[in-house]
Amino acid sequence: MVDRRAFVTSVGAAGLAALGVTRPLRADKLDRIGIQLYTVREAMALDVNRTLERVAQIGFRDVEFAGYFGRTPVQIRLAVERVGLRAPATHLAYERLESSWRRELDDAAAAGHQYVVIPWIPEPVRRTEDDWRRLADLLNRCGHAARSAGVRLAYHNQLYDVQPIHDVMPIDRLARDTDPEAVTFELDVFWAVKGGADPFVLLDRHVGRFTLVHAKDIGRAPGLEMKDVGAGTMDWRALLATARPVHVFVEHDEPPDALASVRASYRFLRRLEF
Repeated sequence: MVDRRAFVTSVGAAGLAALGVTRPLRADKLDRIGIQLYTVREAMALDVNRTLERVAQIGFRDVEFAGYFGRTPVQIRLAVERVGLRAPATHLAYERLESSWRRELDDAAAAGHQYVVIPWIPEPVRRTEDDWRRLADLLNRCGHAARSAGVRLAYHNQLYDVQPIHDVMPIDRLARDTDPEAVTFELDVFWAVKGGADPFVLLDRHVGRFTLVHAKDIGRAPGLEMKDVGAGTMDWRALLATARPVHVFVEHDEPPDALASVRASYRFLRRLEF
């Protein structure tokens, strides 16, 4: 584990002077640790119930879905509850915002979700500043509809969200142009850093907007490979002390052994005090 200044040096991000700031840390631990089930998608495709059992046996208490693997929302809720888990969030394709949003909100409520997260924006609708303005308007409309249905809309950053268009990062534009009452954010730490951003600066700039965190670690430059939590260069103690998220979900996009990966990440976070 390296400190924040050494971390930025190791990944080659430029112009992040704020990393030298000292932050008070409290002796807290994560009350609930979640997993983004995309990490174990191959096992989920084979046996949803058995995979949820194994996730619960590791110690996870929350799960975030990325597809229901042929189950209905009610079946998903029952499968989760049967093994003592909760499913506070799910990922949903961008296209659903306009094609079937009301039905998706009903499904989210039926499955027991509190958050519906948009994880990816197609390239043709994110090329220009006007595209991002239109996206902010769409998120506001859908976010207010979600609040009326008892669900929150969240936006999950990717690498392109922190790469500036005319000197403004799209994630900053979205945070500025969306209503905090309608739209919240899920910080994917790996993709933010991979794109050249400092997650601490994002958290400071948009206090209270990142209520969800994807915990995935990053290796040193030049490779910047995705790592299990605790096996990379990220200072998780400082980040979690700064973010104070409502939910933390472990994730690894392409692990050699999915269950071994999430087990290692869980054990690291379970021991962590911040």
